[in-house]
Amino acid sequence: MAPPLLTLDGVVLTFGGTPLLDGAELSASTGDRIALVGRNGSGKSTLLKIAAGLVEPQEGKVFRHPSATIRYLPQLPDMDGYATVRTYVEAGLGPADDPHRATYLLDHLGLTGEEKPEELSGGEARRAALARVMAPEPDILLLDEPTNHLDLAVIEWLEDELNRSSSALVVISHDRRFLERVSRATVWLDRGTTRRLDKGFSHFEEWRDTILEEEEREQHKLGRQIVREEHWLRYGVTARRKRNMRRLGDLQSMRQKFRTHRGAEGAAAMAASDAAESGKLVVEAKSISKSFGEVTVVKDFSTRIQRGDRIGLVGPNGAGKTTLLKMLTGELAPDTGTVRLGVNLKIATLDQKRAAVDPNETLAHFLTDGRGETLVVNGEERHVVAYMKDFLFKPEAARTPVRDLSGGERARLILARVLARPANLLVLDEPTNDLDMETLELLQELVAGFAGTVLLVSHDRDFLDRTVTSVIAPDDGGRWTEYAGGYSDMLAQRGGTKLSDRKLSKSQAEQPARLGDPTQPKAPTRKLSYKQKFALESLPGKMDAVSASISKLENQLADPTFYEKNPASFAKTIAALDKERQTLAGMEEEWLELEMLREQLEG
Repeated sequence: MAPPLLTLDGVVLTFGGTPLLDGAELSASTGDRIALVGRNGSGKSTLLKIAAGLVEPQEGKVFRHPSATIRYLPQLPDMDGYATVRTYVEAGLGPADDPHRATYLLDHLGLTGEEKPEELSGGEARRAALARVMAPEPDILLLDEPTNHLDLAVIEWLEDELNRSSSALVVISHDRRFLERVSRATVWLDRGTTRRLDKGFSHFEEWRDTILEEEEREQHKLGRQIVREEHWLRYGVTARRKRNMRRLGDLQSMRQKFRTHRGAEGAAAMAASDAAESGKLVVEAKSISKSFGEVTVVKDFSTRIQRGDRIGLVGPNGAGKTTLLKMLTGELAPDTGTVRLGVNLKIATLDQKRAAVDPNETLAHFLTDGRGETLVVNGEERHVVAYMKDFLFKPEAARTPVRDLSGGERARLILARVLARPANLLVLDEPTNDLDMETLELLQELVAGFAGTVLLVSHDRDFLDRTVTSVIAPDDGGRWTEYAGGYSDMLAQRGGTKLSDRKLSKSQAEQPARLGDPTQPKAPTRKLSYKQKFALESLPGKMDAVSASISKLENQLADPTFYEKNPASFAKTIAALDKERQTLAGMEEEWLELEMLREQLEG
């Protein structure tokens, strides 16, 4: 085994109260590929800063090989004082390093080097920071969330580049697929201490669960033993006093161990607030297009989204994912084409920029919109502190301002607010950013089990594979194609072509989405009958009228005194509401069948 280039042994660091790091260890040798994992706030970034020499531990030993070069990628790179991106990147090179390596990285990361640091987007700043730390080809790369703000094409390229690199790697990331691809060992930071598994991240979750189950059994055994010893202390024979005093001392030690045991952190308890069921048709887009100046981001795109669908939108930054999402939800009008939204939609939106957060607002005020100490979740009134606990916030955090939260805590807070709103359509733009593994797993279960409809923009391939029923991805010239299944299914249908393989052949770019084999002879052209055409044109107006009737009946039933005033009328109203809902469902089904027939006949 190669001698270690970096060793952290028995590291202790406390910021008041419970130690953040309590005997943590980390070792990296040539060829190591280590995933450093743990919950948000567990101290992963701090441990990485100690390894980089940016933070000094209060106790413990830190060894860095004198000849080893180390480069550290922070979550928020500091580019102050640099005129251009190129000067920032080249400042990371040593005297013996190849300057052409910086040019190579800038080119592959989509940067010219002439950009001004103060004008960079979050994704561009992350790519510039990656070029700076990777250009010297150091002995050790310490990467803190390298995939944040990167699109899928760049993430796929980065995986390949790191796997070709000779640098030892220690990486923190919330992207499970990325960790699976680049890691060969896993270090778990949990309750201040570390455990190492000499296998990649794909084996981590099973290993972690086994450890926690064994720990729970051991703690249970210790509790039972304490009960037995206490029974002996009260009722046992008092002879041989010296032996009894030793046994009493052992009991006190067991009690101390039981009291001071730091149990595993509680799990988040996410649940979306359900609204009344939407209509069967949620969104129908016909030949929609959108351009900004001379750039066409969406061209002639059509889709039909039905209740229960979970649609993932993927693609490089700037491809138009958020634009397409806004058009599908009616927030942005297309230049050409039409978008029709279904009836009875209640939309809850998680914005990518998290723009709705006032940094000076307290957590409790943010969750309740300043309406006191309670909020209504799924029709049940709950105290804000109890609801915060579901998302792993401590009671004393209720008066904490949002500006004091970490990135992961802020993401959890915004999710808590979005999920408290009654909704049957969830619109999630990059919901996985900054979330730890456990919270990601719960969000994944929530999205996969949501009774309504989900529109999701994400660069997390594993999350997409586990949640969505279809994926919409871009081709050249603003064209978008919808594929059945998750991200891996999309790759298979594209013949294994990754999004990082951006350039398509002309024949690929010109293929319309989801058409049959063009070599087959076309079927004879037919038309809708007059009756079918009349029904197709008149049904939308009838559905709107029935929807208005349903809303009126629902408003009547919302009166809490209605039943007391007139029980018979209350019962009739409920019956009428059920009938109207059945009528609407039948109309939607008929319209959907006719519309599909029309599209089939028109080719």
